[in-house]
Amino acid sequence: MPRPHISMRKVRDVLRLSLGEGLSLRQVAASLQVPHTTVADHVRRAKAAGLTWPLPDGLDDDRLEERLFSAPAPPTGDRPTPDWAKVHLELRRPHVTLMLVWVEYREAHPNGYAYSQFCERYRRWRRHLDVVMRQEHKAGEKLFVDFPGRRIPIYDERTGEVAFQAELFVAVLGCSSYLYAEAVRSQELLHWVTAHVNALQFYGGAPAIVVSDNLRSGVTRPHRYEPDVNATYQEMAAHYSMAVIPARSYKPRDKAKVEAGVLLAERWIMARLRNRRFTSLGGANLAIAELLAWINDRPFKKLPGSRRSVFEDIDRPALRPLPEDRYEFATWRHPKVGIDYHVEVRADRHFYSVPYRLVGEHVDVRMSAKTVEVFSRHRRVASHPRRFTPGYSTDPAHMPESHRRHASWTPGRIIAWANKTGPATAKLAEAILCSRPHPEQGYRSCLGIIRLADRYGPERLEAACVRALAARAHSYRSVESILRTGLDQKPLPAEGPGLSHPDHDNVRGPDYYR
Repeated sequence: MPRPHISMRKVRDVLRLSLGEGLSLRQVAASLQVPHTTVADHVRRAKAAGLTWPLPDGLDDDRLEERLFSAPAPPTGDRPTPDWAKVHLELRRPHVTLMLVWVEYREAHPNGYAYSQFCERYRRWRRHLDVVMRQEHKAGEKLFVDFPGRRIPIYDERTGEVAFQAELFVAVLGCSSYLYAEAVRSQELLHWVTAHVNALQFYGGAPAIVVSDNLRSGVTRPHRYEPDVNATYQEMAAHYSMAVIPARSYKPRDKAKVEAGVLLAERWIMARLRNRRFTSLGGANLAIAELLAWINDRPFKKLPGSRRSVFEDIDRPALRPLPEDRYEFATWRHPKVGIDYHVEVRADRHFYSVPYRLVGEHVDVRMSAKTVEVFSRHRRVASHPRRFTPGYSTDPAHMPESHRRHASWTPGRIIAWANKTGPATAKLAEAILCSRPHPEQGYRSCLGIIRLADRYGPERLEAACVRALAARAHSYRSVESILRTGLDQKPLPAEGPGLSHPDHDNVRGPDYYR
């Protein structure tokens, strides 16, 4: 069975955008940064397999891959030349796509060009047109978003000094040029995604495509042809059934609409607010909302109506209805499961368990304000309430028998390995394992301490462990700090605790590991 050239997550996105959202193959390819031929191949395979969107419940990645790639893709099908000028004019009509024009062409000429050749020859003909030709925007199709270069100062009410410089998020609908603007604290991912959600609420619907700039919050790796879209940004777009198509770097005509909207916002919002002092984002956004209504209601100079009237007549009916639930902001990571069958959320220094059979594999971790969810091959395997303090969240169902993932990794072996560096290192490893509800939760710290010998040498590590035991600092961070600051090379205070453990009920003792 041939393997797909892209991840199964992107295969699902290809099917969602093509079969579910009705985007053209080129639009899907541009949104997901995959070759057009790959998109066409996956769509043909899905149709040949009788698949529609949404996919059947319970169809995991393995079964979907088997359905799509268990048999070769159906063969793809040039003679009468279409009237390309007529085709070009037809495409300006509402809801008319290149696929529809091709279908009508094949109905009139059954032996005509295949779809791929039809598209390629049309685009070749179109290159002879004026290269700076004005773009034609379809109703409800595209939303252009960007940040201007200028910022709005927000002052500290108590000191009168500038507390921070707020960014102005600008969104413009392609057909009506209906404008939305909002002051946000920064261009960070949280504010970037939240501003998108607020814009969609303002419009009362979602477009098919969002065209963004290549700023870091939206695009993790800018590229002329295949930029990588941030996973959280992509998830937000999928929640509202939208596709994200970043504009090409240094190609302002790709987002001419929002460039004009940014200029409008700078002239009629930021410039008019230049002499006002705001002490909160809320106050700034109230003033922005008043000017925004004035801009959208302002009559066009050469056309009848205003941005609002064109929006109400053309764009609003074409927008897709918003889902009942507002998008919940979440970030994604792709960590490797440790030998203690936990994954770490580094921002919180907290570890969450997963089924022990996933040790050594990479998983997808989705972190919202309330939950941490772990996915393996598009299947959720663990869910925990999010904790914002250092520690462990362990589901007993994820543990192997006797709390051990593999016979070769035991507390006794780790202590024996630490003893090769010295007795103090072994005692510190034992103390760490004894301090955890389950010894596996101390594996990471112990292994990290042992590996510090590769960087600092075993003699310095042993001396650092002596000092850590004397200070009862039983953690990797403490030992690493001692080595980094050179405290291991200084004598211990004259009075201090020895290397023996305090004798109390919470210490298991060496017999526990035999």
